[in-house]
Amino acid sequence: LMPPYLAKGTSEGFVAYVREIAAILPVIIYQRGSVVLTPEQVVELARVPGVVGLKDGLGDIDLIQRSMLAVRKEVGDGFTFFNGLPTAELTMGAYRGLGVELYSSAVFAFAPDIATAYLNGEHRLLTEFYEPLVRLRSKVPGYAVALVKAGVRLGSLDVGPVRPPLVDAAPEDVAELESLIKHGRSLIGTP
Repeated sequence: LMPPYLAKGTSEGFVAYVREIAAILPVIIYQRGSVVLTPEQVVELARVPGVVGLKDGLGDIDLIQRSMLAVRKEVGDGFTFFNGLPTAELTMGAYRGLGVELYSSAVFAFAPDIATAYLNGEHRLLTEFYEPLVRLRSKVPGYAVALVKAGVRLGSLDVGPVRPPLVDAAPEDVAELESLIKHGRSLIGTP
C-alpha cells in the first residue's frame, strides 16, 4: 500500500486509510516518503485485520529494529517485514542481521535469472552486478524506474516510455545496462 502522495494527514487518518483498504484486500504497508511510522504505530497497524506486513523503504535500521521488536512483543510472529529499499541486495546483509529475510528487487522484472542466482548464493553479483547497477541508477533522478523499463525492453517486451516528469534512460546508459546484464549472466553461466 503506497503512501498517500497529495496530502499528509494525522496518524489517525493514516490508520483509517489503511483500515478501509485492508477491509477489501490484504495489505503490506510501504513505509517511505511521507509515511514514517513509530514502533507504536506499526503495532497498531499490525493489529488491523488484513494488514499482513511492512515494507521498509526508509533504511532507518534503528527504527525498523524497534518496530520489529515491538510487533513481536505485542502482536506475535504473524506479521512480515520486508526490505523495500531500491536495489535492496546492497542492504540485505544489514536487514538479515535484524531478522528481515525478504526483500523486493526490480531486477526480477528484467533479469530474473540474475536475481535468482543472487538469492541462491552467487555473491559475486553483489560487487560485479548490483553495485555498478546502483551507480548507474544514481546518475539521473528517476532512473530507478527508467532502467527497469529499459531492461525489460532489452528483453524484447515493449513496456513504453516512463511517464513525465521522469525521463527515459539515455542510449549510452541503456548500453551500459545491457553490458551489465551480459556480465551478470556470464557470472552465472547463462547466455
